[in-house]
Amino acid sequence: MSGSTTTLTLNNREFKLIGTAHVSQKSIEEVKNIIQEEKPDIVCVELDQVRYNSMTQQDSWEKLNLSKVFKEGKGFLLIANLVLASFQRRLGNELGVKPGEEMKTAIETAKELGLPYSLCDREVHTTLRRAWARCGLWSKCKLLASLLASAFTNEKLNEQEIENLKDKNELDGMMNELADYLPGVKAVLIDERDRYLASKIWTSIMPPSANAENGKPQKIAAVVGAGHMNGMIAYLKKLAAGEETADVSELDIIPLPGFFSKAVKFIIPAVIIALFAVGFITKGSEIGLEMISQWILWNGSLAAIGAIIALGHPLAILVSFLGAPITTLTPFIGVGILSGLVQITISKPRVSDVQDITGDTASLKGWYRNRITKALLVFFLSSLGSSIATFILIPLMGRMLAG
Repeated sequence: MSGSTTTLTLNNREFKLIGTAHVSQKSIEEVKNIIQEEKPDIVCVELDQVRYNSMTQQDSWEKLNLSKVFKEGKGFLLIANLVLASFQRRLGNELGVKPGEEMKTAIETAKELGLPYSLCDREVHTTLRRAWARCGLWSKCKLLASLLASAFTNEKLNEQEIENLKDKNELDGMMNELADYLPGVKAVLIDERDRYLASKIWTSIMPPSANAENGKPQKIAAVVGAGHMNGMIAYLKKLAAGEETADVSELDIIPLPGFFSKAVKFIIPAVIIALFAVGFITKGSEIGLEMISQWILWNGSLAAIGAIIALGHPLAILVSFLGAPITTLTPFIGVGILSGLVQITISKPRVSDVQDITGDTASLKGWYRNRITKALLVFFLSSLGSSIATFILIPLMGRMLAG
């Protein structure tokens, strides 16, 4: 083992694992030098096709259908993806390095040498949706808070601190903190992907190879984030010993919502309607109408305030106010979908919004300036306002009935 690079020889295969920091110039140089010197039979990288396309295709954002994203209920997923990417991008900008540039360099070097390469990571949307599914309500709140904090933090890391991220002691401390704070998320983002990457790398070699024909071990160079090194080494050794299977198809499955997650969408509207009914029956029409008016006022107002904070179009704000009291009573649609669709329809993204989105997400001002991300803010904050109102109003109406 040398620095952040480890060599394993298992079952007549030589695995050269290159641990990187994703915004490190030294990692870029190390990756290129090792591939050129070793000339492996195949180069494996910690990328999936979606992320690779976004790095190499200039028109990837032009193909985004934001209306479809809202209608399919993937708004939160897109926000999470943008926030995670923007944090790495901001660190990279400070050091003059694009996030994931070492992965791109690995592929470009392989192409120059005529070597095959393999994208070995799990599809990013699958990872995010599995992480979200593993979180309970409290963990979801903590995750959203962490994402928002990382999006707008002013924390800066220098080049040496970035390089320290490849050090085992630094990584151990970070992984332990993540495991304590969000164990479900750590299991999906780190542990599952350790296994997934190891299995894909294990099965990536394509015989016959030049090294195999010469009686030498087949060489596999794998470029991965340093945080995955220890877990991957453990899984590779288990695969070599027959203690683990290379079949990781179950890790590509997005868990279906549990019974409680499905039921709560119906339970909350049912409870609200039941409270209205009890108010009319036991307290009379005056109290019943007061409960309904409070419901409309609070739910509509907080949703509209959310849209106002997002600097949404006046019509998106109006739709938030009028739609929130109604959408809360249906399990099939949220107010954010309506307000987001109105915002993106009236304030259509410009060519510059598509071109500048990667840079705009690196700052709070950019999120508001870009019409794509502003529509996402309208979606998120109006949804958040309506949710807060619901949690306030249910106990409030209970007290009105008890009074």
